[in-house]
Amino acid sequence: HLLFSRNIMGRCAIQLVTGPAGSGKSTYCHAMQEHGLAMGRKHRRRVHVVNLDPAAEHFRYDVAFDVRDLISVDDVMDELQLGPNGSLVYCMEYLLENMDWLQENLESYDDDEYLIIDCPGQIELYTHIPVMNKIIDQLRTWGYGDKMVSVFVVDATFITDPSKFISGSLLALSAMISMQLPHVNVLSKCDLVEEASVDHVLEMESALQLWDALGDRSSSDGQISPFRHLMPGAANASSTSAARDNSQSNARNDRESRWNRLTEAICSLLDDYSMVGFIPLNINDEDSIAHVLATVDHAIQYGEDLEVRGADYDDEGEAD
Repeated sequence: HLLFSRNIMGRCAIQLVTGPAGSGKSTYCHAMQEHGLAMGRKHRRRVHVVNLDPAAEHFRYDVAFDVRDLISVDDVMDELQLGPNGSLVYCMEYLLENMDWLQENLESYDDDEYLIIDCPGQIELYTHIPVMNKIIDQLRTWGYGDKMVSVFVVDATFITDPSKFISGSLLALSAMISMQLPHVNVLSKCDLVEEASVDHVLEMESALQLWDALGDRSSSDGQISPFRHLMPGAANASSTSAARDNSQSNARNDRESRWNRLTEAICSLLDDYSMVGFIPLNINDEDSIAHVLATVDHAIQYGEDLEVRGADYDDEGEAD
C-alpha cells in the first residue's frame, strides 16, 4: 500500500533558485544541503544541488550534476570570441537544444529525493530572453509541473539602501510573473545585517510606506536623502554655490520631483500586486533555515504524501 503514497509519476521535488548575481544563491543552496543532512531521522532528506549556471566558478555545495559538463562560458568565450553576456546566452540556448541531457540527469532521481537547481543570475534570461521560461515549460511536459517551486534570493544588505531594496522587490515581482510557478522570496545574508533593521523593513505594510519612512521623498527640510546620490544632477548639488540662480535651482528641484514621482509609481505597482513579501534567512541559525525550507515545502505541499512512509521507516528502525 505504500506505493500509493509515492508522488505521481515518480517525480522529485525541484527548487529553482534565482536572483541577481551576488545575491547569495549558491550559499543558500549549500545551507539547504547541509540542513537536509542535519535534520532528524524522520524528516531527513537527500538534497541534491544542480548547477545550471555555465558561468559559475566555484561553490561550496556538492554538485549532483553540472551544466558546465555540457557547455561553459569560458569555453564559448575562447572558441567563439564572445563576451561574457553573449557567451552566457549562447550556453543557455545550447542547453535548450540539448534538453535530453537535462532529462537524462533528472530521471536518475526518485520521488523521495529533493533537487535544488542553482540558476544563472543574469536577469535578462528571465525577461528579455525567455530562456528560463522555455526550460520550465519543458520540465512541465516531463511531469514536474506540480513539483517545482521558484525561490528568488535578494541580498539583505539592500535594506540599507531603500532604492536597491525597492529595485530588488521589483525584480522579484518580475520573476514571479514571468516564471508562473509557486514562488518564495528569500532575504539572504541576514547574518550581515542587524536583526532590528531587517524586522523594521519587513514590518512595513507597503512599498510606499517604506519609501515614506526611509526614502525621505521631501527634500524641503534640506537634509540629504538616501536617494540623493542616484538623482540626476545630485553629484553637483553639494558643490553648487549658495548664490546659484533660481533657474538652476528650479531645474534641479524639477528633476528631483520627477524622480520622486517615478519611485512612487514603482512603489504603487508593487503595492497593487500585493504579492511581494520576503522570508529572512540567517545561514548561522538552524531555526531560520528550517523556517525558510518549511515555507518552500508548503508552496508545493512537499512531504505530505511521504509522511506515512517516513513514519513506517522510523518504526522499522526503532524495532531494529
